[in-house]
Amino acid sequence: MGNKDTSFSENIRAINCNGKLLDFEETRVMGILNLTPDSFYDGGSYKDESDILNQVATMLTEGATFIDVGGYSSRPGADFVSENEELKRLIPIVNAVVKTFPKCLISIDSFRSRVIKNSVEAGAAMVNDISGGQLDPLMFEVVGALDVPYIMMHMRGTPQTMQQMTDYSDVIKEVYSYFSKRIELAKTHQIKDVILDLGFGFSKTLEQNFELLGMLDYYKNLNLPILAGVSRKSMIYKTLNTTADQALNGSTALHMVALQKGAKLLRVHDVKEAMECVQLYEMLQK
Repeated sequence: MGNKDTSFSENIRAINCNGKLLDFEETRVMGILNLTPDSFYDGGSYKDESDILNQVATMLTEGATFIDVGGYSSRPGADFVSENEELKRLIPIVNAVVKTFPKCLISIDSFRSRVIKNSVEAGAAMVNDISGGQLDPLMFEVVGALDVPYIMMHMRGTPQTMQQMTDYSDVIKEVYSYFSKRIELAKTHQIKDVILDLGFGFSKTLEQNFELLGMLDYYKNLNLPILAGVSRKSMIYKTLNTTADQALNGSTALHMVALQKGAKLLRVHDVKEAMECVQLYEMLQK
């Protein structure tokens, strides 16, 4: 361990990403790139590498700071994907994006430390772990050694079992307690830059999702940037009795709520509309 500093970055509004200090004084947007055939909204959308690179170009042009690349669908009841299959989906695309857009900041959406290690070595700059390190005992150690920012999400169980695990006595306090403990553990593994994700739609009922969104500002007490991931999720389309395809307007409405409650990063399918939401919100703050 030596004398390596184990404290979080003193400026909690900024993270060190690929040697670049990114400020969270301004709200940022993360564009979603799913390389899975079965994601709930855009599964199987891209037919080849050229298609994928065109989508990345569009999201970057529209204002995305990060591109979040996933090779394992985490929708409720998603099919199991082997580690080798996940790597086969991810690594060629990470290589292609890095080659085509050298300044692009790629986040890898995976709960497997080997997938994370290989992806960062290929050029990814950030980790997005839906399990908060719970599904792979080596995750925190690997992320600490790689020295990359880490998005820590709250979830119980796995994508296959999570919707049977919604029995909280107090969802607000239990999610807060989870973060308090996991943040301390992350510190012991020299993870310096942590972003929190409350895990909307993961081991939560529809009502619990809205309860958490309404109390999102409570989690600002943890002094870390908060990511809101509500884009086109079932909490929107089930409430409105519609589909993920028809949930853009609802997504924008909840994005504004999340910003007003203190979210500093929006993870979205629709970058242009999210950036417009951010722009309008920032006008309100002037």
